[in-house]
Amino acid sequence: MSNVKLVKKIVYTGTITLKTGLHIGGTNAALNIGGPDKFVVRNPINNIPYIPGSSLKGKMRALIEIYHECVDVKKKDGKIIEVKASSNPDSVSGYLFGVSADSKNTESKHYASRLIVRDAELNVDATDFSNTDLPYTESKTEVAIDRVTAKANPRTFERVPAGAQFKLNMVLNIFEGDVESKLIATLKQAIELLQDDYLGGHGSRGYGQVEIDELEGVAKSYKPCPLTIS
Repeated sequence: MSNVKLVKKIVYTGTITLKTGLHIGGTNAALNIGGPDKFVVRNPINNIPYIPGSSLKGKMRALIEIYHECVDVKKKDGKIIEVKASSNPDSVSGYLFGVSADSKNTESKHYASRLIVRDAELNVDATDFSNTDLPYTESKTEVAIDRVTAKANPRTFERVPAGAQFKLNMVLNIFEGDVESKLIATLKQAIELLQDDYLGGHGSRGYGQVEIDELEGVAKSYKPCPLTIS
């Protein structure tokens, strides 16, 4: 676990296709009268929506933790009071996604993440956005019903519409002593679980179903570079 010699990198590319509308929340600083109540995250330079790498990686890790029960449970008086990611670097999730150091426990193990997940850029040329009511997105109005008064409370969410495609880019670092096949298998399982779950918010209401295809991994090895003193 302590080895730091990098053996190679496997660069994964692919396509994330939205099967249903996607909402990953951004800032509401630029509120417009009559516009959505909740906006999606956008690149502030070109105003194009994207999928943050943190959202993609966090969801995949959470699904692996749930599937393999890679969690630490804290109980008090027989009741569960806290559930958090496993601090065991040998767990399935910890082996791929890493384990952060515990500042309260200096003797706790920590293990660097083997996976880098880039922000996924929207492929603006792959989809016709000419009919969307917002730039590259749609507004979807939902109605919450008060269970007592039956009063309707409408709310509007901004979503990237179904059919949009994003460019997936991930890097898997392989260090000396790592079991490469185990890391790759866990990553592929995380992708499979994600496709049968959802990405972003409001997934139980139909948002965020994705399909990941054209996944390709290219291994890159690096020759040693000896230091020379001239």
